[in-house]
Amino acid sequence: MILYEYPLNERIRTYLRLQQLFSRLGQLIGRDQALDHHFALTTLFEIMEVGARSELKSELLKDLERQKQVFSAYRGNPAISEKALDGLIAQLDQHFEALNQVAGKMGQSLTEHDFLMALRSRVTIPGGTCEFDLPAYHAWQHHDAASRVHDLTQWTLPLAPWAQAIGQLLQMLRESGSSQKVMATAGQLQQNLPQGRTFQLLRLKIDPSLGITPEISCNRLLVVIRMMRQLSDGKLVATTDDVPFEMTLCA
Repeated sequence: MILYEYPLNERIRTYLRLQQLFSRLGQLIGRDQALDHHFALTTLFEIMEVGARSELKSELLKDLERQKQVFSAYRGNPAISEKALDGLIAQLDQHFEALNQVAGKMGQSLTEHDFLMALRSRVTIPGGTCEFDLPAYHAWQHHDAASRVHDLTQWTLPLAPWAQAIGQLLQMLRESGSSQKVMATAGQLQQNLPQGRTFQLLRLKIDPSLGITPEISCNRLLVVIRMMRQLSDGKLVATTDDVPFEMTLCA
């Protein structure tokens, strides 16, 4: 099944973007080719761009505290393991404290690194990282793989509290919903959202053998999904076939 996730507010949109970038960064650092490490650095700069919003840290701290309060209210419930609950609340506290101790915006400490900032200013220019423009970077790419991995690991270390907090919050959000099997009749589904609940994330699972891509439009009141089929020339056209899929709304 192919999973599609659609954020229902800008805060969750930012969290999803950052989680995708953190995942890509980890995969690229784990490889040993200089080209992979080049794209690890460009991904690092993307993370700094996405995480540059001044309110991001306060939003994460508020979400962690909110989740702690929600789960603390379950204390004394005989249907819930106190040990598991204590462990989850301890994790939230740990992420809160680690993030709270970080100074400034995401990646701010890296802005004082001359080598990285010189590279960051050039990567957006087509061909801007050629050896005649950045000889120091060209030399770094010829270091042995272990040395490059060590450097990348050290440079990305300050991002760990952000990545861990976002990962925890998104995991809890995803686990808050229950999946249901639905049908897009004649390739379309329109569904009103339940009143009194604020949903934050829509998740769809579609069988890849159907050759279908969803086109999603949603707000706090309504979900509209149109199923598209890709032609051999790459063009997407609406299908009129009935399309089964799984849908989860997460609050």
